[in-house]
Amino acid sequence: MFYWFIKILVFIPFWLLYPTRVKKFAKIPKGKCVFVVNHRSNIDPLIMVNLLWREQHVIAKKELYKNKVLAFFLRKMKTIPIDREKVELTTIKQSLKVLKDEKILTVFPEGTRNKTKNVLGEIKEGAGLFAIKAGAPVVPVWIKKKPKPFCLNTIYIGEPFVLDKNDLNQSSEIIKQQLLSLYDKTTKKK
Repeated sequence: MFYWFIKILVFIPFWLLYPTRVKKFAKIPKGKCVFVVNHRSNIDPLIMVNLLWREQHVIAKKELYKNKVLAFFLRKMKTIPIDREKVELTTIKQSLKVLKDEKILTVFPEGTRNKTKNVLGEIKEGAGLFAIKAGAPVVPVWIKKKPKPFCLNTIYIGEPFVLDKNDLNQSSEIIKQQLLSLYDKTTKKK
């Protein structure tokens, strides 16, 4: 209830502050899926939650939970804390439960904001592991540019793909290639 109340309450003000449009290259699967999203700004998770009207559970760095008020708010907004140095069993269980319950799990697989000149940082293994263990499709999502107040941005949603258990060792590379392929689609002149 709190989740939807906050989502409805902040939708218009947040969209006015960070106007963002969504372009889809394919339909988002019904039921469970893992969104893998490039990460340029602390605002990225808020943009993702604000723009899609399905419930999302976002993986968030545990450092955000040090402040008790912010931690309360983050938990109510269905985030899942992660230790980026050593993933805990509770994070894995919570993430797999989200997918078992046919919800969306949103992961920023670079593990931190990309502050380099590279298009994409190193991809961590978590997103692939969650998708394979839950049998959930993976949906690549590309945020075109670092969000800035009052500047129009675009989010591109790519074609879902499936990883199977044989892909576990290569899942990070497969996710990286899918994200880069989506990036290439977004940069082609029309």
